[in-house]
Amino acid sequence: MLIRRCTTLWAGAVLAAVSAGAQVKLDKAACFDQPDCDRLSNGTVEVVVPTSFGPRVARYGLVGQENVLGEAPGGSVTDLGEWKPRGGHRLWHAPEGMPRSYSPDNAPVEREVSGATIRLRQAVEPKVGIQKEIAVTLDPSGTHVTVRHVLANRTPWPVELAVWAMSIMDGGGTVILPQEPYVDQPHNLLPVRPLVLWSYTDLSDPRFTIGPKYIRVRVMADRTEPQKIGIGNRQGWAAYHRGRTLFVKRFPYDDAARYADFGSNCESYVKGSFVELESLGPLQRLEPGASTEYVEHWYLFPDVEIGGTEATLDAALRPLLPKTAPR
Repeated sequence: MLIRRCTTLWAGAVLAAVSAGAQVKLDKAACFDQPDCDRLSNGTVEVVVPTSFGPRVARYGLVGQENVLGEAPGGSVTDLGEWKPRGGHRLWHAPEGMPRSYSPDNAPVEREVSGATIRLRQAVEPKVGIQKEIAVTLDPSGTHVTVRHVLANRTPWPVELAVWAMSIMDGGGTVILPQEPYVDQPHNLLPVRPLVLWSYTDLSDPRFTIGPKYIRVRVMADRTEPQKIGIGNRQGWAAYHRGRTLFVKRFPYDDAARYADFGSNCESYVKGSFVELESLGPLQRLEPGASTEYVEHWYLFPDVEIGGTEATLDAALRPLLPKTAPR
């Protein structure tokens, strides 16, 4: 699948400053072939969201540098209409199903701006009955972005689902997933987490590197057969490295909860230059009218060189990663 890059353009005067003394500004930018997307910037990083479709995050990147999120043209037609992957970060509900998961998000979204937060709410999905919402909040300084995902059940019956946060990344990089801390056999006799495989997963594929501390998935344009892997991720983070930029997303894990996909709350799918870095919330039963919220925290680190071995990767990551998982 061809990956295109999103380039942000200034659209004239700043529309709003968040508050006196704050550094976050809101203006308009062009992205994903849309001329009037909303752009939050604090001078270090910028976040761009479209309002003509979604809810999506189209761009997250250091100001003046490449978008770490990728674009994905094309699409497919299902019984629910034409679904377009487009790219960026989107919200689904697990477990995956056809055509339910591929409900189109091609219509304009309801937009609300409050301080440094842009909230995007989709109309109720026809025939599916779930309403999606994404809210992005940019810190006044640094690279931290809070991404809140909300699913609401607008059907007259209970629905079991999980929030599924899916980021299409710019191709050519490496997905990095943490292993559980190593403990030798005499001191730990029980398993510590699931490693989840799909029917088309081939662990002998050269894109996979599985070491004692990290699982790496390289994105290789000439390897067009799909691969997918999932883990029960108690460490609460996953990363993507491309060039010299490291993207890290943090998310909670609940030991008492039940997760979809054989207990997987962190997954990656790769096919050619197309790559997704995904996290999932717990499975839960949503009663009619009820909603559930799931939060990711995003960070960018420039000038990171991970090298070609697990030792060089570990040396690069250890100073940057959180000591505790979010709850």
